[in-house]
Amino acid sequence: MKNLLDRTDLEILSILEENARTPIKTIAQRVFISPPTVAARIDAMEKAGILLGYHAKISESILGHPVRAFINLEVTPERKTELYPFLADCPDVIECSHVTGEYSLLMQTIFDSTDSLDKFISRLQDFGRTKTQIVFSTIVEHRGFRLLDAENFTKSSDDKSTSRSSSH
Repeated sequence: MKNLLDRTDLEILSILEENARTPIKTIAQRVFISPPTVAARIDAMEKAGILLGYHAKISESILGHPVRAFINLEVTPERKTELYPFLADCPDVIECSHVTGEYSLLMQTIFDSTDSLDKFISRLQDFGRTKTQIVFSTIVEHRGFRLLDAENFTKSSDDKSTSRSSSH
């Protein structure tokens, strides 16, 4: 799908990812096209399933949920049908992914206290073995996929490997 996007589309997505409330007029000025063209491009990216939504960044800590933890869970296939609805209904689970390795699931969670986290882990242990890591500090906040930076990084890496191989 990336090949369907030109640099202007990537710039529009980057601006929206930085601040989803950026006015169309401001986006148009930054990418040097008309506001109706920006609106049409955004609409096309929404319809293509590239742009899935607009979200606010919220401080969980200020709102009383300062405890962030990553929880690994080893769950058997027969328990998944019971576990998945439980996790989907739990407001403390921010994200849950199937992963490779010793554990089958990795959850990112937030809680109001370590006591609440402990109670949640106890409930999870009904489904299988857990391993928990509490976050002390975050080095890189969630920032979304920085499309232009990734594109430039890939090109820069390709250029370096090409120059290394041609110099030998």
